[in-house]
Amino acid sequence: MKLLLIEDDLMIGESLVEGLQKEKYQVDWVKDGLAADAALIASDYHIVLLDLGLPKMQGLEVLRKYRQSKGTAAILIITARDATFDRIKGLDTGADDYLVKPFDLDELYARIRALLRRCHIAQDPSLNHCGLTLNVSTHEVFFHGEEIHLSLNEFNLMLALIEMPGKVISKAKLEEKIYGWDEDIESNTIEVYIHMLRKKLGADFIKNVRGVGYKLINEIEK
Repeated sequence: MKLLLIEDDLMIGESLVEGLQKEKYQVDWVKDGLAADAALIASDYHIVLLDLGLPKMQGLEVLRKYRQSKGTAAILIITARDATFDRIKGLDTGADDYLVKPFDLDELYARIRALLRRCHIAQDPSLNHCGLTLNVSTHEVFFHGEEIHLSLNEFNLMLALIEMPGKVISKAKLEEKIYGWDEDIESNTIEVYIHMLRKKLGADFIKNVRGVGYKLINEIEK
């Protein structure tokens, strides 16, 4: 599950990134409004944690532009502004939830889980394709009724594929889905994870479209 953290306070940001990664979330972190605007244009996220008091562009302006561009990620405002007016303004601008600093990390995690249950990928938290079931809330994986283990990167790669069954996804897009900006990526990393997934799911479960990318087997090809 991919999150964007927009937070200019270094101490808060470092703490949140560390905690969210321990909760198995893939986290990108930007520290000003212009960088946030660019990140939201360049990448797809499931959840955005948005501070309001940002340098270069205020958080509400980032939110307004994102919603005007039809961005669909769930937005959780995290801010020290606790006035009722600020809450109403944030929610009316397009936020899905509002959490006042300082907050307990466990409450933040609970709010994220609640947003995931409400957002489009988690109306049913289980995604199914050709006998494979991924539960995006619990990270449980079943193949033809039997539970199997996927590493975090394997899970995120399969999630990227199963969200768009039948569509070819480029190697670059898959790398974006499972890695943060500051992580070094070996040239054959995606191929390695595809190989490991095929060992668990069958050699034909993930198709290679030469020169384009990868896609999942469809029902007709089973």
